[in-house]
Amino acid sequence: MAIKEILLHSAEAIEEQYNAGEYVFREGSIPEYYYQIIEGTLKLNSYNNEGKEFIQNIFTDGSCFGESMLVLGKPYPVNAVALSKCTILKVSRSQFFQLLQKHPDLFAEIYTALADNTFEKQALMRTITTENIEGRLTEIMDLMKESHTNKDKFSLEIPYNKQFLASLTGLSIESTAAALQKMEENNVVKIKDKKIFY
Repeated sequence: MAIKEILLHSAEAIEEQYNAGEYVFREGSIPEYYYQIIEGTLKLNSYNNEGKEFIQNIFTDGSCFGESMLVLGKPYPVNAVALSKCTILKVSRSQFFQLLQKHPDLFAEIYTALADNTFEKQALMRTITTENIEGRLTEIMDLMKESHTNKDKFSLEIPYNKQFLASLTGLSIESTAAALQKMEENNVVKIKDKKIFY
């Protein structure tokens, strides 16, 4: 969900630049801003006790992120980390709520977006709890392909490498690589020049 930039600027939005690897916010910090990506790609991640990364979500141009914690006023349970050079608009919490009061239609859009995020999280949780590794990867790729208009076989280039898919599904890199090889043998994916097509 994207709020028109002109509305964000009317709420005193600040534009910030982040390089790949830089944190927008860290786990445990208190939400103070509404964030929306103008350009770039960002991930929400967390780490388990052994230091293994789990990627919660990926966001690109026009996406907002972290808004549920802003609404709740609870500390972030994740980190927001730029995956590429990002330009992000941020609006203070108080200005954001004033904006919602002035534009009640935005409240309905945010509510719908939060409900959609909850649905996607539940679908993802179902996926990562399955024992079948190929099934996990297929479900993740189905979720990625859902938003694309071309549904033809091998029409979607998965924008992530094997390590990233492993972090996204909670698998080891070895298990992910072996499963992708098996999926290629079964004509589920096509791998060309280290790129994965689904």
